[in-house]
Amino acid sequence: MTPPDAPHNRWSDLDRPPLNVTALRRGLLRPESLWSELEVVETTGSTNSDLAGRARSGGLAEGTVLVAEEQTAGRGRLERSWTAPPRSGLFFSVYLEPGDDVPVERWGWVPLLAGVAAATGLAKSAGVDTALKWPNDLLVTVEGAERKAGGILGEFAGDGIVVGLGINVSLRADELPAPTAGSLALAGAVSTDRETLLRSVLRSLEHWYGEWKAAGGDAAASGLQAAYAAGCATLDRTVRAELPGGDALVGQAVAIDGDGRLVLSTEDGLQQPVSAGDIVHLRGAAGGLT
Repeated sequence: MTPPDAPHNRWSDLDRPPLNVTALRRGLLRPESLWSELEVVETTGSTNSDLAGRARSGGLAEGTVLVAEEQTAGRGRLERSWTAPPRSGLFFSVYLEPGDDVPVERWGWVPLLAGVAAATGLAKSAGVDTALKWPNDLLVTVEGAERKAGGILGEFAGDGIVVGLGINVSLRADELPAPTAGSLALAGAVSTDRETLLRSVLRSLEHWYGEWKAAGGDAAASGLQAAYAAGCATLDRTVRAELPGGDALVGQAVAIDGDGRLVLSTEDGLQQPVSAGDIVHLRGAAGGLT
């Protein structure tokens, strides 16, 4: 460990080496690939804010990937902050342009698609079962309890959508921002090599985005709706949906509908779709409430 008063440099924590940009570009930026540009910065406020600003200015190519070794003002849903030690995780955003191939009303599936891609990619590369908490959290199991190890944020910008992912990779127990947080390392990952993990997640994202776009954004026809439901830890549980405006709805999560909404079965027998809100797992969660 580096003494607290030692000068900071890219190799100050040998357990957390910097990303090899050349190797990442060589592995991802192929002529036939979705990924057109990859940049790694030492630190930034938010990769989502950076890419969204560039998209609004025009000229940003689809498939641009921006990765930060450290984020100082990372954003989650509901304006929550996301911070972690330098090089302890994957903090990156991508720019996608579904274009005329996909009706705009179906673009809301893109963050959910990113969740499926991240869970699939991490399962392959880290050997960790990663579940999805609707709409945008990545969950892992640490000592028998569900813990949040990542989050996803999508926002419209320019002619497309920017999707940001933050994934806790090597955070130690004393570095976690909250008792409900976790990391791949704490979940027993077989690998915490961030280059391997990033390549795997981006390749999975390329696959799912291609399938979804080829189906005109139809989540059922592309298999995305079924894949999300299969990996969603929220389904078949009693949950409380804290809705915009301060209202709340309690019910059993029974489905993900064709628009990506969470369908709750309430006590009065109604099937109520929820398009936005903060979800609290009340019963059926491993290790208690999440």
